[in-house]
Amino acid sequence: MPINSFENYPMSWKPTIDKTEKPIYKAIAGKLEQDILQGVLLPGTKLPPQRELADYLDLNVSTISKAFKVCELKGLLSASVGSGTFVAYDALSNAYLLEDTKPKHLIEMGATLPDQVSYEPLLLQLKSMLQEEDYEKWFGYGRTGESLWQKDAAVKLIRRGGFETSVDHILFANGGQNAIAATLASLCKPGDRIGVDHHTYPGLKTAASMLIVQIVPIKSENNEMSPSSFEYACKNENIKGIYLIPDYHNPTASFMSVENRNTIAGIAKKYNQFIIEDASYHLLGKNPLPAIASFAPEQTIHIAGLSKSLAPGLRLAYVAVPSQYKEPISKALYNLNITVSPLLAELTARTIVSNQFEVLIESHREQTIRRNKIVNQYLHGYTCAGAETGIFRWLMLPGNMTGAEFENLAAQHGVQVYAAERFVVGNSCPERAVRVSVCAPKTLGELEQGLMILKRLLDEHM
Repeated sequence: MPINSFENYPMSWKPTIDKTEKPIYKAIAGKLEQDILQGVLLPGTKLPPQRELADYLDLNVSTISKAFKVCELKGLLSASVGSGTFVAYDALSNAYLLEDTKPKHLIEMGATLPDQVSYEPLLLQLKSMLQEEDYEKWFGYGRTGESLWQKDAAVKLIRRGGFETSVDHILFANGGQNAIAATLASLCKPGDRIGVDHHTYPGLKTAASMLIVQIVPIKSENNEMSPSSFEYACKNENIKGIYLIPDYHNPTASFMSVENRNTIAGIAKKYNQFIIEDASYHLLGKNPLPAIASFAPEQTIHIAGLSKSLAPGLRLAYVAVPSQYKEPISKALYNLNITVSPLLAELTARTIVSNQFEVLIESHREQTIRRNKIVNQYLHGYTCAGAETGIFRWLMLPGNMTGAEFENLAAQHGVQVYAAERFVVGNSCPERAVRVSVCAPKTLGELEQGLMILKRLLDEHM
């Protein structure tokens, strides 16, 4: 029997467990998951200490620990040293942002997409390729040894994004998400932990969940990861590495200072931590800041995804990989993909080598600046973080409405935006904010229509 009486004792969770169900830790984990999904335990709830819960259920502490671990690996719980265990704020959020089909009744301002009117250089290059006599080679398997000049193109593009590397370090992936998954699969074992910002890219969250890799939120200062908190996590949180988006951070649209890039790189070297640098947005600005990889080239997996700067349909990312990680990541990419599309790899390389990629990027930038001016006109009375060259903005909500509530309200009135709850990590409290995509609407008129709706909702409900 329990040592203490819990009849009038405050506990956030007092489950009833069928002890005939074996193993008992799975029964507890199942009940905990059920109560979270059914709303009995709300996000942010602090669970009872494991010893206390063990006493209440008349079980061993190790049984409770195993149950909590099962739910933690599923992303339902978040534990931190000295603070306890909490129901994760993102336990119920939907991290899959690109739906199977675009809802016809909604103006798309959720997905982060470049504008759709700047693709002429790709079209002209593709037509030229398909008129060549041996065009059929673009439809076979590509081989790594035959793509050396394409790696030269990759080096050129990565250099343009703020990092000097060489062809010996280049790998190809089918987009940034594919590169992230392959990196986690090759460098982490189930149960390993990596550090991330309090709000982070949902694709990292879904990949980590699939691979049973835990993500640990690291405190921010001035909207960028705190170096001292990163060092604390290295010492106390048993992390193996970190994931960062230093430019146009998704979703908060912030930038990491050059000083912090250098400091964080130094800490990673000191504690032998790997850094996954998501450089998907580096090329949006005219003068990119130095990449984190430039300060810690032997620690950093630098992923130059092309979806945001060139075109999502290319499904290509260039990955600059340190020598110590190249073989395992290369094997992971092979097992996931075998190869990338020869057609798309060649199209991208030719666009880069011919410098047509500069025309494409500049055209995207002009369209983005034009759209951000419209955003500023409609939302000038509200805090809407983001640079004029950024393809999304971070809209802070005045009043007490949560991001999730505003996302639902906007959808009811015909506009899709994404709430902070979709991006928050673990027991971090989500900001009252939504991410607003600037370039996803097909036309300027559709953008204005969506902004008018958002402004009216803000004025009426805030």
